[in-house]
Amino acid sequence: MASTKLFIASFLIALTLSSMRFSLGARHLLQTTTSPNFPTIPTLPNPTALPPLPSIPTLPQGGNVIPTLPTIPSLPKTTLPPLPSMNIPTTIPTLPQVNLPPFPATSFPNTPSIPTTFPSIPFFSPPPSTKTP
Repeated sequence: MASTKLFIASFLIALTLSSMRFSLGARHLLQTTTSPNFPTIPTLPNPTALPPLPSIPTLPQGGNVIPTLPTIPSLPKTTLPPLPSMNIPTTIPTLPQVNLPPFPATSFPNTPSIPTTFPSIPFFSPPPSTKTP
């Protein structure tokens, strides 16, 4: 138990010291270096005219003729084989009567009662005072 607490404490100390070193290193880099000069990105020309959109082709206008569906061939009727016959009894057999021996007549001890009041705690009286009021 003590080794895990020691490991966690040493891990937290190492994490704290490393984060302080990183912070100081980052501050040092920010104060000493300047940002490099990047070349400017040229602006792209704006197109003035867009090419025309293609025209929507017209579909042939035949009548509202819906082709007929092909006929589905009928399947032959399936039959299940007959179930095997089993002799199932219709009456439940009677169980034999079991006679248990009687319990011995024993008396259980009485359960102790739990006190519901707290006993008074004696307090020491304070020492007599040496000053008179």
